[in-house]
Amino acid sequence: MTLFQNKFRVESARLKDWDYSNDGVYFVTICTYKHINYFGKIKGSEVKLNNIGRIVSNEWLRTKAIRNDIVIDEFIIMPNHIHGILIIQNEDKSSTKKSNISNIIKGFKSAVSKKVFETGFKSFKWQSRFYDHIIGSEKSLGKIREYIVNNPLKWKIDEYNKKEEKLFLEKIKN
Repeated sequence: MTLFQNKFRVESARLKDWDYSNDGVYFVTICTYKHINYFGKIKGSEVKLNNIGRIVSNEWLRTKAIRNDIVIDEFIIMPNHIHGILIIQNEDKSSTKKSNISNIIKGFKSAVSKKVFETGFKSFKWQSRFYDHIIGSEKSLGKIREYIVNNPLKWKIDEYNKKEEKLFLEKIKN
């Protein structure tokens, strides 16, 4: 942590010297404020989305429709977070309108919040940041896809235990 204007601030978790608009495969996790279960429930090994969860799903899928340089890969919406793999494939390398992970997530969170608020649910909030991991190999991609698919099976054990996810990502590092 560093001091900025007499207040401590958390350093960025982003990889230094990496352009997050670069073509690549990115694993992202976006959480609700205080990990509140806004999106639904886990029943057995399945996620049962409620109305807010369906809004999240629709907006996540809409990301591809509004950004032609994005591919939506495996994803899952859990009761209090979403895991997803996004692939950036910038066709026009010289374009100044390239997608980047921060703008994609910002737009997604904003669209979801707006639609949720329109339903009358005004107390919905996202956690202010999100987690990302640059996937560097097919092996890592396969393991992360498996992690996403199996996430509901672990819900009773960890209910989004960040330590478990961090350990998992450390294991699969290239």
